[in-house]
Amino acid sequence: MKYLKYPLYLVLLLLGIFLFILIYGTLSDYKPDEQTLVSENPDASALDDSTFNIMIWNIGYCGLSEKMDFFYDGGKDVRPDQATSESNLQGVLNYISKFDSCDFYLFQEVDIESKRSYRINQVEAIMDHLSPAHTSFGNNFDVFFNPVPPRAPLGKLHSGLASYSMHIPVSSVRHSFPGNYSWPMGVFMLDRCFLVDRYPLSGGKELLVVNTHNSAYDDGSLRKAQMDYMHEFLTREYEKGNYIIVGGDWNQTPSGFKPDFKFDIFDMIQISYLKRDYLPEEWIWLYDPTVPTNRRVNFPFVSGESRTTVIDYYLLSPNLEAIAVKGVYMGFIYSDHQPVLASFRLKSLP
Repeated sequence: MKYLKYPLYLVLLLLGIFLFILIYGTLSDYKPDEQTLVSENPDASALDDSTFNIMIWNIGYCGLSEKMDFFYDGGKDVRPDQATSESNLQGVLNYISKFDSCDFYLFQEVDIESKRSYRINQVEAIMDHLSPAHTSFGNNFDVFFNPVPPRAPLGKLHSGLASYSMHIPVSSVRHSFPGNYSWPMGVFMLDRCFLVDRYPLSGGKELLVVNTHNSAYDDGSLRKAQMDYMHEFLTREYEKGNYIIVGGDWNQTPSGFKPDFKFDIFDMIQISYLKRDYLPEEWIWLYDPTVPTNRRVNFPFVSGESRTTVIDYYLLSPNLEAIAVKGVYMGFIYSDHQPVLASFRLKSLP
C-alpha cells in the first residue's frame, strides 16, 4: 500500500503546482484599459517633411530563425539555444542599421524580459542601435508563467510592439483590441493591441503612424472583432482630416492577392483574406507580391518546399500617396517574418 502513496503524492504535487499557476495567473492577469497613454510630448514640433521612409518587421523575438520549427504550429522546438538567440538579435540589429534613412521603424514580437529570449531587453538593444528621437512600446504579452508545452514551458513572457522614430510624436497611445480567449486560456495568451504615434502637421492636422499585430491562432472571430474596431478608429481619424499609415503583421493576406514569388510556395492551406470591402477603394493596401513575408514554422525553412505567404504590409489613407514598397528576401534567416520597406508622401500639406 505504501508504494501507492508515492504516485498519489506526485499527482497531488503536480495538481497543486497547476492550481497555483492558474490561480496566481488569474489574479495577476494583465488587463489593460482600452486606451493607455504611453508617452506625451505636447511641445513636439510640426513635421517639416512631406515624404517619409518606413520599415516593418515582426522579428519573432529573435527565436524563429531559418533552422527553427515551433511546437504551436506542428513542430517540436520551443526556443533556440542562447547563442542562436543572441546571434539572431545581432543579425537584426546589423540589418536595420543598413536602413538608417528610415523615419519610422515598426517592429512586432519584441521581448523585454522573457525566458524564450533569455531575458534580453530587445527593445533597449534596438533603441541603442538606432539612436531614435523617440521610442514607444505597446505591451501585448505579459504572463508571469506560461505552462505550455509541459515538457519545456515557455515560462515568463513580456513582449509587445516597438515603434522607433526619428521624429518626436505629440503622443503615443496603446489601443487594446476587443475580445480575447475565454478563461483559463486567456490568462496565458496575448492581449492584442495597436500602437498609435501622432505627429503634428502644420494646419492642426496629424500624421498617425500605427503599429499593429492582429490575432493568428483563432477561428476568425477575434480577427473580425479586431478589424471592426480598427475600421471605426481609422474612419473616425480620417474624417478629422488626419493622415494615417498602418503597418505591421495583420495575420491576413490582402484581398485579391496574387503571389509572384520567384522561389517559394504560396501557402493555400492556412490562409485568411481581408474582406474586399473593408474600406473604400481610395484607401491603399501597399505590399510587395514578389517577396513572401512569413513562413509556416511546422519545420525548418527550406526554399521551394516551405509554405510562405504575405501577411506583413501597409495601409494608407486616401490623403497619402504611396511612392514605393519593397519586401526584403533574407531566407528567413533571423525570423519567421521578413521586413518590408516603403516610402510615402502627404498628397497635400494641411
